[in-house]
Amino acid sequence: MTTRQPDAAERPDDDNPLLTRAELRRARPAAEVLPSLIGDAAATTLLRRRRGRPTKGDKKVNQTLRLDPDVLDAYRQQGRGWQTRINQVLRENMPAGQK
Repeated sequence: MTTRQPDAAERPDDDNPLLTRAELRRARPAAEVLPSLIGDAAATTLLRRRRGRPTKGDKKVNQTLRLDPDVLDAYRQQGRGWQTRINQVLRENMPAGQK
């Protein structure tokens, strides 16, 4: 069995010392400490659990669109951003008064 050498990031240093048992016993949850340091409203905002990506103001709509294979291949061959380029072409060709 081989013993693993600790990674440098795992070793304690001046910026990240090991905590003693007494220090760990005195530790309190962030929910208790933050309100006194930054205020209740800011602490509530910081500690609120959010899942996934932040919502965008201009959400895109997930829509199935049937395209000819040659059209799709031509855009995909241009590389990353091909969906954005298709969106740009569609935007430029929207009916008048819709932009």
